[in-house]
Amino acid sequence: METLADLVAAGRNREGPVVDAPERNAPYTYGEFSTNVWKAGNLLRHYGVRAGARLGLVIGPKHPEPDDEPGWLGATPDPLLALLGGACLGARVVLSPPQPVEARAFVCPDAWLDRYDVAPGCSRLAYGGPPETTGVAHFERELWSENPIEPPDPVAADDPFLDIDGATETQGTLLSAGESLAATHELDGGDRIALDAPLTSAGAIVAGVVAPLAVGATIVVGSDVAGDVCYTVTGDSRDGATVDPGSVF
Repeated sequence: METLADLVAAGRNREGPVVDAPERNAPYTYGEFSTNVWKAGNLLRHYGVRAGARLGLVIGPKHPEPDDEPGWLGATPDPLLALLGGACLGARVVLSPPQPVEARAFVCPDAWLDRYDVAPGCSRLAYGGPPETTGVAHFERELWSENPIEPPDPVAADDPFLDIDGATETQGTLLSAGESLAATHELDGGDRIALDAPLTSAGAIVAGVVAPLAVGATIVVGSDVAGDVCYTVTGDSRDGATVDPGSVF
């Protein structure tokens, strides 16, 4: 594998759960997740996101509480679909973008959408809701009817992917860091990765998302996890080991 798009495609051949989230009756399987990432990519493509185009993304719960802050995934994996859908297009994902949001499309929890001004030409998609604001697309509703095949856009390892605080990481850099971290901690497909850190840094994306996906592990989200980014294996001596996202790079 060379890119995050390759990582998503590899998930189609994996068995077992990829995300265990409280709002779902059953864990999200790898096959289902990969297909929905492709749907997200095709949806974003419909709104003009292409290779090199900017995709603004605010990660948060579908239905934020008053004390919730951007970056915390909460109990839903939907923002990860947008994140990796952008990767499958070769887009540049700008996490928690500055205002006005200058991007081809902007994905955000509906409850927080009025916090953000967008530049002309930027399409807005909201998850949660459903949105009542005119001109805002409902991410989940439109995702459901999208084409479930891999987007046709070519993606390269040196494509800039993640823009955070003025720094940019390529697809290949993030994938390599995730594979290295997984090897260091000897992660495998039977591990459950308890994610309790805000996805507001490249290190958190690598440790909490890329590394588990690289080995077929399960990402556990919601209020029952604790720590930072915790590599938790039930009944194993590594139970409770944590990874500081700031130590990844």
